[in-house]
Amino acid sequence: MGVRGLQGFVGSTCPHICTVVNFKELAEHHRSKHPGCTPTIVVDAMCCLRYWYTPESWICGGQWREYFSALRDFVKTFTAVGIRLIFFFDGTVEQDKRDEWVKRRLKNNREISRIFHYIKSHKEQPGRNMFFIPSGLAIFTRFALKSLGQETLCSLQEADYEVASYGLQNNCLGILGEDTDYLIYDTCPYFSISELCLDSLDTVMLCREKLCESLDISLADLPLLACLLGNDIIPEGMFESFRYKCLSSYTSVKENFDKKGNIILAVADHISKVLRLHQGEKKLEEMLPLGPNKALFYKGVASYLLPGQKSPWFFQKPKGLVTLDKEVGSMSSAPESKQEVPMCTDPESKQGVPLCTDPDSKQGIPMCTDPESKQGVPMWTDPESKQGVPVWTDPESKQGVPVCTDPESKQGVPVSTDPDSKQAVPMCIDPGSKEGFFLCTHPESKQGVPMCTHPEFKQGDPVCTHPESTQGDPVCTYPESKQGVPMYAYSEYRQGVPMCTYSESKQGVPMCTHTEFKQKSPLGADPEFKLEAPICTNPGIKQEDLVNMEPEMKQQVTMVSDPEILKIARAHHVQAESYLVYNIMSSGEIECSNTLEDALDQALPSQAFVYRPVRQRVYSLLLGGGEDGASTCPTVKEWFVYSGNPLRHPDLVRPLQMNIPGGTPNLKLLWLNQDAGIQARRLDALLGCFDLSSSREELQAVENPFKALCCLLTYLFVQVDTLCLEDLHAFIAQALCLQGKPTVQLVDLQLDYIDARAVQLGSLLVRGLTTLVLVNSACGFPWRMSDFMPWNVFDGKLFHQKYLQSEKGCTVEALVEQNRSRLTKFHALKSVVCKACMRENRRIVSRQHWHSPQPGNRQYEPDHWRRYSSSGRL
Repeated sequence: MGVRGLQGFVGSTCPHICTVVNFKELAEHHRSKHPGCTPTIVVDAMCCLRYWYTPESWICGGQWREYFSALRDFVKTFTAVGIRLIFFFDGTVEQDKRDEWVKRRLKNNREISRIFHYIKSHKEQPGRNMFFIPSGLAIFTRFALKSLGQETLCSLQEADYEVASYGLQNNCLGILGEDTDYLIYDTCPYFSISELCLDSLDTVMLCREKLCESLDISLADLPLLACLLGNDIIPEGMFESFRYKCLSSYTSVKENFDKKGNIILAVADHISKVLRLHQGEKKLEEMLPLGPNKALFYKGVASYLLPGQKSPWFFQKPKGLVTLDKEVGSMSSAPESKQEVPMCTDPESKQGVPLCTDPDSKQGIPMCTDPESKQGVPMWTDPESKQGVPVWTDPESKQGVPVCTDPESKQGVPVSTDPDSKQAVPMCIDPGSKEGFFLCTHPESKQGVPMCTHPEFKQGDPVCTHPESTQGDPVCTYPESKQGVPMYAYSEYRQGVPMCTYSESKQGVPMCTHTEFKQKSPLGADPEFKLEAPICTNPGIKQEDLVNMEPEMKQQVTMVSDPEILKIARAHHVQAESYLVYNIMSSGEIECSNTLEDALDQALPSQAFVYRPVRQRVYSLLLGGGEDGASTCPTVKEWFVYSGNPLRHPDLVRPLQMNIPGGTPNLKLLWLNQDAGIQARRLDALLGCFDLSSSREELQAVENPFKALCCLLTYLFVQVDTLCLEDLHAFIAQALCLQGKPTVQLVDLQLDYIDARAVQLGSLLVRGLTTLVLVNSACGFPWRMSDFMPWNVFDGKLFHQKYLQSEKGCTVEALVEQNRSRLTKFHALKSVVCKACMRENRRIVSRQHWHSPQPGNRQYEPDHWRRYSSSGRL
């Protein structure tokens, strides 16, 4: 995670970068400096999980009551000193980081194998040095924090980028995490979660300015350094020979520093003393051995640039004109003009491109031939698409500006070739100023709307594309107004004054930003605007618009075409109220990390296969559009970790037709309709995903929070025929006993020994609870999420205790701790599960009655675990 070798370098070579600070004192200083502004810390939750999980036991499936208590204490400590926390979770794995994700998952597999080997050898939990976070910890932490009243967001891209952007845009006190990427981003201060003492609120602040001072580079050089050292986008081996070349020519090698430390010093020295000499004159590919990795390298550098930031290492020709450094390979005769035209041979396309010879610059510029005018027009070549874009030549400046040809007017419109976006953006050339203003190509207006490039501002501020306004107005990013509204850039002011696009005047006039004034302009990435916009911090604006802060804006092709449904799914995703639904609907690609599963025990299937039929029916519901949807909707890419999966490519999983009384409802009915009786349809859809529609009445009669648990247990025992009656007893007994136990009693619970099979069963159930979150989200929330939060229905050690007791042959009375009320409920819940399983021709029997080999000796292929494999195979 982060920049290779940088964490160790900071700790051993540059310890002065780390400063002990106190959050309470920092908050008081922040309040005095910014009166009326609440000190806010942005928390990278994914970095903090292992530090939050303080329970001693982690092997049995999770001590969820203890964990919830630890989270509550964490939140209370910061709230007590007036600090507001905002938590960000990873909501997706970006394609550029998929290889790194796979690498970590395979490494985790090896660690899990060692864990199970230790358990079988010692019958106890390994030490903290082999600690592995319980399955589903990240998912359930979101809901735990939300139940504690905390602002919790799920990212639409890599979370660290959104964390850094939010911290910068909202003048936050700092970022709390454990990722050296936060030393690279030019954002608010970075604090270490691993060094945090919760009692005193002391921690360590890592100062990027001091890091730059030690390396003799600037803040703008840090993204370049990070990519040359290797990070989650740039593989460490890509520049290995380059780094050693820098080390061999480095004259200040420190004998007391380790090898990695000297490499970082050497690369930084090369940046400051060699590369900087040609900064702005030469492209990076002319100074570095980028080779075929040029695009990836530039993307890696750009990934650290937050909204409005530029890199001095992105080489730009004047006026945004990019010409080809190609040799003239041949001469072409234009049939219309009968004249020979110089040709440029493009090595990518292997085709000749006509060249226009500029009499002033004496250089050849690629040309495109306009089929309408029969004339050659100078052309700019897009380095990404390899396609030529016509160039408009300013008669006074003699410089070319790329243009796009309007199909309506047949005329060229100047464009800007923004090196960050890699896209040509139409520009308006002001004949008075000869300066370009970015244009919005709104499909309805057919006209370009200028974007503000006011010299007083550090970034080009997007304009308002109000549907009632025929012209674009700059958008206000004033930090105190907390609103993104059209802005008038007064020459007397350094900040913009918000403007109103009144529908009758069609003109912008200064506007009041009083909190009761609700008018606001949409911000974020407008799919019609095609440009990046600053983030709005108005609490009245929906949070899903807060986190679209991509360094590169791309038009997304989604699996679902209905914009209303997709918007709802996106909102639930960003608000951390759902799980995987938006990923399925937007990209059709999902992932699930490692689970504590014994690869050598073939009697128990991987959770990836056990719950796949459920996911397949969810795919049908989300992508099929109602009746017979499974036959028409596309496959979904699954990156699920299981034994024997090398993760070289995703599993392509087809949807599975649902069997719901009355047919499969569409999403608008499930998500938008508030009529009486719709909740029943939502429940039908949920049970249909588990293929348990026939048991609806019995499951509905079960009291909360055991209703969802009975549904899950029924599905599990139908799917996995090596589960026995003793397993069912342990699952039910622990859920019942959990209700009356205080957290301190669970902490003190001691186990005789650790059983490897029970470890895997605990993880299997917890993964089932995460599957319930997915299904409940997809079906419009027919059940309360709290009913299947693990701290309400599952405790790892308690389940392990009941499992060992059940294996020994303890009576049901002993399992429920001689409690008559629990005993009555136990038999009722057991009856519901057993009857539902019988409807599916699954009879749950005691292990003592098995005539087949015992678990651990039975060999099965994964497909054998799917009782519906005839329709559910890949």
